[in-house]
Amino acid sequence: MNTATKTLKLRIKDKHARVLCQMAREVNQVFNFCNETSHKAIRERRQWLSGYDLQKLTAGFSQCDGITIGSGTVQVVCAEYATRRKQFKKNRLNWRVSNRRSSKYSLGWIPFKGGNARYKAGQIHFAGHKFSLWDSYGLTHYGLRAGSFSEDSRGRWYFNVAVEILELVGPQLPAPTTSVGIDLGLKEAVVCSDGQRLEGRWFRAHEQELATAQRAKKKQRVKAIHARIGNQRKDALHQLSTALVQQNAAIFVGDVASAKLVKTKMAKSTLDAGWAMFKTMLEYKSQQAGIVFEVVNEAYSTQTCSCCGAISASSPKGRAGLRIREWVCSDCATVHDRDVNAARNILAAGHRRLAAGIPVL
Repeated sequence: MNTATKTLKLRIKDKHARVLCQMAREVNQVFNFCNETSHKAIRERRQWLSGYDLQKLTAGFSQCDGITIGSGTVQVVCAEYATRRKQFKKNRLNWRVSNRRSSKYSLGWIPFKGGNARYKAGQIHFAGHKFSLWDSYGLTHYGLRAGSFSEDSRGRWYFNVAVEILELVGPQLPAPTTSVGIDLGLKEAVVCSDGQRLEGRWFRAHEQELATAQRAKKKQRVKAIHARIGNQRKDALHQLSTALVQQNAAIFVGDVASAKLVKTKMAKSTLDAGWAMFKTMLEYKSQQAGIVFEVVNEAYSTQTCSCCGAISASSPKGRAGLRIREWVCSDCATVHDRDVNAARNILAAGHRRLAAGIPVL
């Protein structure tokens, strides 16, 4: 029997911040030791130490006086360091800074292996400590795997863990039979082929308030506003992605990416839309629900008429056509909403891929 997995994030109560900060300092010690040792081996012997090599060199650290993190956490830090060094192709990574007054302070991070953290009676048991949290998911329904404790910019701690679903949670809905195409944009972050819309611009809504706090040099207020913007974005995208997965048997999204747009004058709006976050949510929720999710080529989806399939002379084209929100096809006289038309063409492209027997992009 296949088991479903997903990642949960829960808030740790503030009274445990001091203990978690101490553990984070110990994690930083291990990371910085790996950084220095690895760099020295490369510089002197041209030897690239693997995660396993670093784990052997740090064996016994967890047994030192005053150290609270276990050997499992030390091993994960070593493996993570080796992975990131290879990813960024550098001889040495940036140091992790534990001094909270430093402008280069590294937010707290405490990883753990599967089985090192246990949930019992509303608390997480880890490294000899019991951490109370707000259990908004009902962790008794899940089997805990690997994860981490992490700190945000306001000093709040969170418990992030991959979980295995042990039993079905909540009422089971009938299997949907419809499908939907999704066009991602800037002013309206998400437009669906069935007419559903999500107007993003979460940052824009708080931009004036944020600018005032920045000019007044109220750092804590600035952090709080940024956190509120991020929470509003995440909440809206979660609600819409969950609804789409529950309502449809197949979801198709255009392959628009933010990599190029973030280098233009539209960078602020592009980052505010959260395209990558939304695609990730749709992907893992679709996998858990057992429905089709595909990213398809959206080339000419805006210019093509979703009724007759022609690229007429009246369709919006190029930078000048960005202002055109509605248009009439000169071939079939159909009136189109720009974004809904694009979403319907994306839906059609997704169905063509399924008909051709191509399950994934």
